[in-house]
Amino acid sequence: MRRRVWAALALCAFAALAQASGKDDGVLARGARDGAAPAWAISAATPAGWTRDCCTYARAIGVNAVLYQGEWSGKPQRVMVLNVWPRQLATLADEVQADRKRYLQHDPAGKVSGFAVRHPVMPCEASVYQGSDHVDDVLVFCDPGTASGVRLSWSMAFDDADPSSRALLDDFMRVVVATRWSRDHTVTSPARGR
Repeated sequence: MRRRVWAALALCAFAALAQASGKDDGVLARGARDGAAPAWAISAATPAGWTRDCCTYARAIGVNAVLYQGEWSGKPQRVMVLNVWPRQLATLADEVQADRKRYLQHDPAGKVSGFAVRHPVMPCEASVYQGSDHVDDVLVFCDPGTASGVRLSWSMAFDDADPSSRALLDDFMRVVVATRWSRDHTVTSPARGR
């Protein structure tokens, strides 16, 4: 099953790029200016049948946005998760390596593999984590550029025996390659005390 997931991921990455129209569904998440990082907006296409959430469930679990199908279950499987954070490490490769190291410290029996993602406007790199708990995670780190002051990631977990993993991965990769960062001129600074 795991080899098929890897093959499916590779095919999904190329198919998603070919199918990404460059059109997005509008802003999915926003962030205020943070130090050198300007206020930002992340736009992403949402596949049919998926629900966008930035402000209810996403905020409750401490992430910038989530996409999910059906009703919110609170379980991490089959949920696309967007995280955006101020740049701290020097390179995208450093972010990926730090995450892989944390994963293997948490699950020494887990397996990690990676591949480059051909995003049309920013460098991205994917990791596939095959957990000893039989839950697989795909995580894609992207770097919108030094001027953005941030990095972002999309992740999704699924049971390694999930029969719909191919369709989930297709949708996931379409979201990843359609994701766009931009400066957000609509976010204002918080009001100062009187």
